[in-house]
Amino acid sequence: MVLHAVPKANKMIANKNRYSEKERFVYAKWIIDYMRRHARTRTRVYGRENIPTDSNYIMYPNHQGKYDALGIILAQDKPCGVLWGKKQAERLMSRQVCGLIDAVVIDLDNNRDKVRAIMDVTRQVRSGRNFLIFPEGGYTDNKNELQEFQAGCFSCSLQSKTPIVPVALFDSYKSMNSNTFERVDTQVHFLKPILYSEYGELKKKEVAELVKSRIAERLAQIKAGEINESYELIG
Repeated sequence: MVLHAVPKANKMIANKNRYSEKERFVYAKWIIDYMRRHARTRTRVYGRENIPTDSNYIMYPNHQGKYDALGIILAQDKPCGVLWGKKQAERLMSRQVCGLIDAVVIDLDNNRDKVRAIMDVTRQVRSGRNFLIFPEGGYTDNKNELQEFQAGCFSCSLQSKTPIVPVALFDSYKSMNSNTFERVDTQVHFLKPILYSEYGELKKKEVAELVKSRIAERLAQIKAGEINESYELIG
């Protein structure tokens, strides 16, 4: 698969004038789905009706592991970019996916690069693109527990005035984990969008706390077994 996909992806990346954003995104999803199947992962997708159809948007999920962005991208019909950590983006296949979806790569250890990346994402969102940003930055062994949300990334929403879509990930850390070869079931929950009219007067830190509280509420409901909504199954 790698011998086939890497050259084709590289060709599409090098000739973006010949391949539309949609075509490149579809091929990126094909690669991601192969990785999902190879990782023996199934994903339950909740709340797709909450994804805006009349506006571009920024998604802010919690962060657990390698599969997080992949599970969210697979649930997208329209192309979206990702603010992707440099260390993860340099891996084989991740590098190709990043290029195909025009991801913005960020060095989380370099404050100047953080500013550059946030400005780049803001510019792209203003131009009409959808984006995925992990406000926790990286991940450790936090599993289904939330980490601190970094307020700086929410300037992308405050400046672009686009809807915020909180996304709750559950058990995503179990996928692509070398400690298990068993089948893994993960969950992606797209929560009700937060419109600019609701968050526009808030400061970045207050927006971060608002989004975090929405995700925390959904995680608590999942853990308590209170989710009875229908879902779509990927896998």
